[in-house]
Amino acid sequence: MIRFAKYHALGNDYLVIDGAAALDAERVRRICDRHRGIGSDGILAPDLTSNTPLLAIWNPDGSRAEKSGNGLRIFARFLFDRGRVGHEQFRVETDGGAVACRVHEGAQLVTVEMGRVSFDSALIPVAGAAREVLEEAIEVAGEVLTFSAATIGNPHCVVFRERATAADARRLGPLLEHHRLFPKRTNVQLVEVVDARTLRIEIWERGAGYTLASGSSSCAAAAITNRLGRCGPEVRVRMPGGELEISISPRFDTTMTGPVVRVAAIELDEEALR
Repeated sequence: MIRFAKYHALGNDYLVIDGAAALDAERVRRICDRHRGIGSDGILAPDLTSNTPLLAIWNPDGSRAEKSGNGLRIFARFLFDRGRVGHEQFRVETDGGAVACRVHEGAQLVTVEMGRVSFDSALIPVAGAAREVLEEAIEVAGEVLTFSAATIGNPHCVVFRERATAADARRLGPLLEHHRLFPKRTNVQLVEVVDARTLRIEIWERGAGYTLASGSSSCAAAAITNRLGRCGPEVRVRMPGGELEISISPRFDTTMTGPVVRVAAIELDEEALR
């Protein structure tokens, strides 16, 4: 048996391994399968042997994600529920860098200092000459779009739309994710600017597909919108799954606050993996 704790953050659901278990790409795909496994948008596999937890984040397609805002809020709540942290701020290491987390009173609201957003093509990465990737042309499916790109430890591509729709995210998302400009693929956000304090976004996540909500996507979308002068430093990001509050510093350090819900404790039988 493999034990998991299941949580969701605005409908973005993750399994946290509750104990030791060996994972590989095939096992992850089986476990995340919503028909033959438990079903989830990814798996969080922590190493709790040191004072600073190290978190491995798996996408449902078996690839690794450098960072996940919703996953980090869920992991913070998991640590709180296990009595490993209280309401003080604590650090978590990810493949995309360290973050600072804090679980609020009542445990259902979590703040994560997600790190600094960069628009540098070499860091994101985006192919071509070294530059800030802001308002460039890209062609997909015979349509020329204007995009901007950023990294917050993982890559993001933002396209502004008069109206952001799920249909467009499902249509354009996979084409942008695998576009030759993005050597490590990319997460995709279609952004609708409601006003200077409010954004609406639709999301296609690298390795996961269409997603109800994403913390790192919200941070990247807000930072790019702020960098282009289209919103202020305090932004509410609305997604199909709900809302996040994003704060952006003058140096584009981002802080995210949003809810987490505990769903279930689950034991997966090894038979499901054979």
